[in-house]
Amino acid sequence: MGRLAVPTAAVLLCQLGLAMAIQWLALAENGSGVSWDRIHHCRLLAGLVPDQVQICRRNLEVMHSIVQAASETKSICQKTFSGMRWNCSSIQRAPSFGPDLLKGTRESAFVHALSAAAIAHSIAQACASGSLPLCSCGSVPSELPGPDFRWGGCGDNLHYGLQLGAAFADSPLKSSMLGLQALRAMNWHNNVAGRQVLSESLDTKCKCHGVSGSCSVKTCWKALPSLGEIASELKSKYLAAIRVSHRLVGHRKQLKPTETDIRVMRDTDLVYLINSPDYCTPNVHLGSVGTQDRQCSKTSAGSDGCDLLCCGRGYNAYMEEVVERCHCKYRWCCYVVCKRCRRLEERYVCK
Repeated sequence: MGRLAVPTAAVLLCQLGLAMAIQWLALAENGSGVSWDRIHHCRLLAGLVPDQVQICRRNLEVMHSIVQAASETKSICQKTFSGMRWNCSSIQRAPSFGPDLLKGTRESAFVHALSAAAIAHSIAQACASGSLPLCSCGSVPSELPGPDFRWGGCGDNLHYGLQLGAAFADSPLKSSMLGLQALRAMNWHNNVAGRQVLSESLDTKCKCHGVSGSCSVKTCWKALPSLGEIASELKSKYLAAIRVSHRLVGHRKQLKPTETDIRVMRDTDLVYLINSPDYCTPNVHLGSVGTQDRQCSKTSAGSDGCDLLCCGRGYNAYMEEVVERCHCKYRWCCYVVCKRCRRLEERYVCK
């Protein structure tokens, strides 16, 4: 009989190093109750590499924004994938991730890209809100948005957000402990892709001024969309992610598509190294929790439909009592009074 393969110390160190790349997402829990007014707080938290601890010590006031970014990354990832077989539930295990986020999958690509974008997004908006003393509003563009327009307001400081966000998110990737060069290159590319998608989303927002709402003059500023919108764009790129290998091109190794007829790889493309499992059945070695008992839609033809989500195993139906507002009436002045109605609704869960 063949012997079971036992992970070597080198392999375990590699996996530990890879986990460090997004271990800081644990700040969503272990950093939310910290006041961040003493530099010793920075070394009390698990999940930060030494360079991140140094950034924390030098920029205590920005840690609230980074904790917010960790929290939003975890909640928005789960919301974005709630109707798919892989529903990002494993992100709750931070900082102890499973194989789905450690082994170069497209799921790992998405989480790296979203988390990198989230830090820059959170810091950029914190600058504009005035909650960070070392930055303020974003710089005013040199070109005018059009006739009867003027720049004003306080735009999101994307430049500062990208600069400090990249320093923090990319710090673990500079560590010699990170292990395999291919995974390091993949994670770095996806971090950059997430920030690039964020940069391209910066848009012009305007407010009208004029007599009786005539909008004779508009005051405009640059603003970022919600992180949820960024996640939706990154999900599209997740679905179109490119499988790559890390091979020698000239005198150095680069990420190149494994398929020779693939289109040119762009900075905003997400890339991955290995194919993901189908996530239909539980498999701890693949990072799959399966879809048994997941709620599905009987009528949907999409990924949340019972046929796809349940992987052909079928589904069970049950009745659930739903309590909702009803018979609402407007009372002068100025509120609405509603009754609470109960009804039974049929639900479906995967076998």
